[in-house]
Amino acid sequence: MGQKRKYYPLFGFLIFLLIFSIFLNLSKGSANIGLKTLYNGIFGSGEFSQMESNILFKIRMPRIIAAILFGGALSVSGYMLQTFFRNPIVGPFVLGISSGAKLFVSLFMFNAISWTFINENPLGMFLVSFMGSMFAMFFVLLLSKSVKSSAALIIIGIMIGYIASAGTNFMVAFADDRNIANLHNWSLGTFSGATWDMLKVSAFIIIPAVIVVYLISKPLEGYLLGENYAKTMGANIKVFRVLLIVLSSVLSACVTAFAGPISFVGIAVPHVTKIIGKTANPRILTPAIFLFGASFALIADFFARNLFAPSELNLSTVTSFIGAPIVIYLMVSRRKEK
Repeated sequence: MGQKRKYYPLFGFLIFLLIFSIFLNLSKGSANIGLKTLYNGIFGSGEFSQMESNILFKIRMPRIIAAILFGGALSVSGYMLQTFFRNPIVGPFVLGISSGAKLFVSLFMFNAISWTFINENPLGMFLVSFMGSMFAMFFVLLLSKSVKSSAALIIIGIMIGYIASAGTNFMVAFADDRNIANLHNWSLGTFSGATWDMLKVSAFIIIPAVIVVYLISKPLEGYLLGENYAKTMGANIKVFRVLLIVLSSVLSACVTAFAGPISFVGIAVPHVTKIIGKTANPRILTPAIFLFGASFALIADFFARNLFAPSELNLSTVTSFIGAPIVIYLMVSRRKEK
């Protein structure tokens, strides 16, 4: 019990940061809504005006829930990949998983019948994105058997991402303007345009996947200590490795399908959470990473919307600006350790 209590301040801080980020995004925007108005409308006897109600419940609330779900999912996905490859610099964006999802979405988007299917069916959009993620991951795993260096593996992932992007650009060259515009808007990376139907499908996919990640904390902890140690705990390594890849691909594919490719969240958040929490225990890290990832995405979205309002930055611009220095720090610190 005493061991658990020492993490109460960590989760207290993360929950406070999440609540603060939610109210920040609810109150600030093109039309500001005061905190007192928010409090009275939600907890008190006050009522929102028709305009305030439309802004909050049709625009900002779906966007906030999307940021929480997708930010948390992308962070947990990055944690799974970093555990699998035993490298803190890997993530869905770096390994080409997001680019693979983009390639497959583009393939369907440029086919009028297929695009209608995935555009009108959120589950269809996810399935297409998941196929693309697994396609890219398959090649990374296939080639990972031939290289021992983690740096070489990262380069392979980046090259697969470039190949997938080249395939997308090739299709763009022969697509009509309407489909190019659809792809461009989607590929910017944004929580804008989130609908309640989309969020229902996302929650149905993300929440069970994160729960499964938490439930496998014990074998995950053994895996971190080495495959032989995990075997002594009774873990089936082959099945467990497949489970890690499927879970990380499901989470990253869901984010890419509905929010577009978003960079650096999956790399930066797990590492910063480990530093803050001062632990490698998956039972602690999994929920902590999800909470911090949700707050990170909310804060990044806040700056994307408000930094140069009324113009809106794409989300990856903000996450890259924050996440890239962290990746540089990781690479430098790992080099010093060697």
